[in-house]
Amino acid sequence: MTQHAERTHHFTFNTDGRPHPLENGLVAVTFALGVIAVATCGFRSLHSLAAWTGVAGLITGGWGQFISVTTAERFALIIGLGLAGLGFYIGMAHGGFV
Repeated sequence: MTQHAERTHHFTFNTDGRPHPLENGLVAVTFALGVIAVATCGFRSLHSLAAWTGVAGLITGGWGQFISVTTAERFALIIGLGLAGLGFYIGMAHGGFV
């Protein structure tokens, strides 16, 4: 007897069933800024970009943590904050904002 297996797991940050467009937007922006900061921090000539995107990611991630509603949002924000912080600190070590 075969049964139809339904997909019960969906990738979503809205685990409480309500939409959170602002919080999800902050997650996306924080993660994107963190990836850019980490990708550019390895190049000494891009230290300014790494520092500025890192600090912007830290600010958006901090604000997102403050207003986040679900655990999934907080988890993704912590990943983005870690990336942004790493890119920020390495960018600062290579020359900073200037």
